[in-house]
Order: sequence, then C-alpha cells, then structure tokens
Amino acid sequence: TGFDKTEVVIPRSSRNSYDHAIRNIGVTIITVNTPEELEKALNPGTAMIYVMTGNDTQPGNRFAIEKIAALANPRNIPFLVDAAAEDLTIPNVHLQAGATVVAYSGGKAICGPQCAGLLLGRKDILMSAWQASSPHHGTGRDNKVGKEEMMGMLAAVEAWVKRDHEEKYRTWLGYLDTISKRVSAISGIKTTLREPADLNNRSPVLIISWDPEKFNVTGPDIAEMLATTQPRIALHSGNNEQEGTTSLRITSGQMQPGNDKLVADRICDLLSKKYPEPKEMDAPAADITGRWAVDIEFYSSKSQHTFILEQDGNWIQGSHKGDFSFREMAGTIEGNQVKLSSSERMIADNVPFIFSGTLSGDTIAGQIYLGEYINATFTARKNDYRGARRKVRYPKGQPLAT
Repeated sequence: TGFDKTEVVIPRSSRNSYDHAIRNIGVTIITVNTPEELEKALNPGTAMIYVMTGNDTQPGNRFAIEKIAALANPRNIPFLVDAAAEDLTIPNVHLQAGATVVAYSGGKAICGPQCAGLLLGRKDILMSAWQASSPHHGTGRDNKVGKEEMMGMLAAVEAWVKRDHEEKYRTWLGYLDTISKRVSAISGIKTTLREPADLNNRSPVLIISWDPEKFNVTGPDIAEMLATTQPRIALHSGNNEQEGTTSLRITSGQMQPGNDKLVADRICDLLSKKYPEPKEMDAPAADITGRWAVDIEFYSSKSQHTFILEQDGNWIQGSHKGDFSFREMAGTIEGNQVKLSSSERMIADNVPFIFSGTLSGDTIAGQIYLGEYINATFTARKNDYRGARRKVRYPKGQPLAT
C-alpha cells in the first residue's frame, strides 16, 4: 500500500508455482489470456510485466518476448523474463528482444549453486533490486545469497562459457543410448527419444513405455521402487490411459559418467521380474455413504474439513470441503481400508490430498500424503445429522415490501 504502481500483469500461460515470489510483496496480479487483454491491462498503476519462458513466448508466438517488449518499452513498464530453466545465452537473446531484466536459476542448466542465480539487464533496475536485497535490510533480506554462493555462481558462468556444449549434448545422448539398448532387449518394451526444441530444459529425454497389463506393473510402481531402494534413482513416470501404456521418463542433463550403466542395470532388473496379476478387490467392510467430519493435524496446526461421500461397491465418489475450496473427491474401500483423493487447486499450482485410513465403526483414521509437503494425519467421524425437513414455498410474484 502507499505505492503508485501496484499491479503486475502476467499471461495465464506464464502463471506458475514460483510466482509466489511476486505475489508475496503485496502486488495485485492481473492475469491475461491474449495479447489484446495484456495491452488493455497496462495502465499508470502497472509496476511490471512478467513472463516465464515457454512455447507461448517463442519468437512469432502470441506472447513472444519481442511482442511484449513492443508494448512495455514505449510505456516505460519494466518487463521481467523468467528463464530459470533455460540455457544461458551470451549475448542474451531476451535482452536483445527487448526484455528489461532476465532471471536464470543457478542450479539448473548452468550447474552452479542451487541457492544462487543470475539477474541480467538494465542497470538502474538491477541496482534497485540490489538495494532491496541482502546485505541491506529491505524486503529481500530474507533471500540472502552468501558470498560463497556468489563466487560459486561466478565460477559456474566462467565454466559455462568455456564448455563445449555440443560435445556435452552428445554425451547426454550417449547415456540415453546405453539405457535404451539395454531395456529394448526386454520383449514388450518400447523406447522413444525426445530432443528439446528450444532453450528451456535443453536436455534429451528417453521415454520407456510398455503395456501394464502384460507386465503387471506400472511406471509409477517402478519409479517408486527406484526412489525407495538403494541406489536411489529419481525419474518421471506416468500412465497414458488413452493409449493403454505406462512409462518412465529419463532426463540425462544432470547425469554423471557411469550413471547410465547403473540406471540401465536397475531398470532392466525391475522390468525383468515377474509381478503377480492384480487380485480382485476385497469386499467393502461397510457402506461409508454420508457426511464425515474430518479433523486434520498438520505439523504445527489443526484444521476441520468435511467429506460428503457416496459408495457404489468398492468405489467412492463425493466432495471434500477444505480450508479454501470445495472440490471433488474419489477413491476406494477394500475391506476396512479406505483411500480417497482430492486436490487443492489454484492457478498453475495444486496440493494433492491423498487419504489412506482404516475404517473402525464410524471412524476412519490414517495418513494424508501432501506431495512435496510430505504428510499429515486425519480422523474422520461419520455425522448422522440430516438437517431439518421442511417444505419449500415458491413465491407467486415479486415481493411488495423489503
């Protein structure tokens, strides 16, 4: 409050889970869907335009950097490009296209310190950012970057400009080729190589896919085994219900020499095993249709939620009233084991709520999986309150008095 410029304009395709950093300072976010909406949103109260690089910001596309710069620069509105996951370009392609400032992550493509980064662009804006940051006592004091990280970032940039990037890319392709040849020897396994088309996340990706009904195991199953047993391996996984396939996705951009052979060995070992066919679901121990009062314990707080559930055999559908929204819920009951899932959604972000509990009488108790926010516990109690029964009178005309 108290400032003349309090609005930041962001295209919807650029809204993301990291724009908390902008919202946290108290500005009003104006989300726009088209270039025309963006132009209409610009006014004397606009503090900045923000975009995260992606398909929409590529040259010639609707929110291309040069198109936004043509709107921002004549109005003297700062234009920030978030290129966190991009390869660093020198001279910088975004500044050449008219951006005011461009930001890079230190710990992604540049392979520098995770808690450092680069902010490049117009000196007056950068000096203002410096004044607000550590070692000064402005709003950015809490985002302190130590001198060790600063020197590490400098070393990373110096190494970046000397690196043979084409040779590095060929090395990454070689890692994936090693893995692909090994796993392709397993009957029923298909591999696909995807190469990046632009500067964002510029690393090749190997997709390993199969029919889960033939292997009796899914990509998420294999990924969880790799993540929870030694040596631990992190990779993406998913299911394509439309194609009837399941998959693993391996990105080689951060792999080190020898990792390819280790990954190939681990995946081949797991995909070569025989897994039992899925068994029939156990009959439900009870009908949990109804309204449930849910007490949730987070690490340092408690909250009260509500479930409204309908049961059809083993399958559950219904609604979940949380702290901030009312959303759909679905799940299963097998014996006395209840699993329910909903998602707290907001623009470009979400928090999963996956409940796993044991039914005992009119109580379900257990754990909640919250994705990156780890866990919470819950106890749900069935509520027999049905509300008062009353007839509804439909008025025959407009009220004559208020």
